Amino acid sequence: MSTLLHPTTTTETTPLLRRDENGVAFLTLNRPAARNALSIALMTALEAELAAIARDEAVKVVVIGGAGPAFCAGHDLREMRATPDRATYEALFSQCSRLMLAITHLPKPVIARVHGIATAAGCQLVATCDLAIATETARFATPGVNIGLFCSTPMVALTRAVSRKAAMAMLLTGEMIEAREALRIGLVNHVVPEAALDQAVAELAGKIAGKSPLTVAIGKEAFYRQAEMPLEAAYAYAAETMTRNMLARDAEEGIDAFLQKRTPVWQGC
Repeated sequence: MSTLLHPTTTTETTPLLRRDENGVAFLTLNRPAARNALSIALMTALEAELAAIARDEAVKVVVIGGAGPAFCAGHDLREMRATPDRATYEALFSQCSRLMLAITHLPKPVIARVHGIATAAGCQLVATCDLAIATETARFATPGVNIGLFCSTPMVALTRAVSRKAAMAMLLTGEMIEAREALRIGLVNHVVPEAALDQAVAELAGKIAGKSPLTVAIGKEAFYRQAEMPLEAAYAYAAETMTRNMLARDAEEGIDAFLQKRTPVWQGC
């Protein structure tokens, strides 16, 4: 069972913190001195926590944020250069890819709570999360090109979140973009004042947590699967998904509640 920890704790001996509240699991990247760089230990902890959350029926929504002055500065470059060989790099990037896929495949929505910088794999993490809320002062970049390392794995998530032209501009220039630009290109959903970030995240998470968990899980899976299909195949798949959804108890309850003008009582089945 996961230990519930307060997100403002900043002992870097614990690279990831978790706090559960009202059906929402708040995961906090806890390497503030390293701008929450994705070390092997941090990615391992995050993978394990997501696996536990997938089995936890009490959790309806996940929020990923960062301790200290930044959201996430990408991979830990010092750790990467400590063992400069092919096996190390292959294992690292494979682990990062597994982590991003774990977020996509998690049957619960994941919201990125972004402040400070989100760069390289940190920007990839934002692009991978289902939703993102950022402060007005947050900044985003895929700056690998500036140090001779093209952001190829961040590119996978980025090109699926924003337009190709916007993604190429970020990838080829390596320049920071402001929060409002990130909103304009679709990298984040909302931009709010820093003082309003926690409230905005809590409100969005609460809205989603109040829906049928079965319906949300069906919808999230269908969203990503149909997006990779040709148009006709996508419609066929979506029609079958809606048929399966209609046969669920929660769909019956939701429709009956709507017709009877009452609040639905979800069963998750």
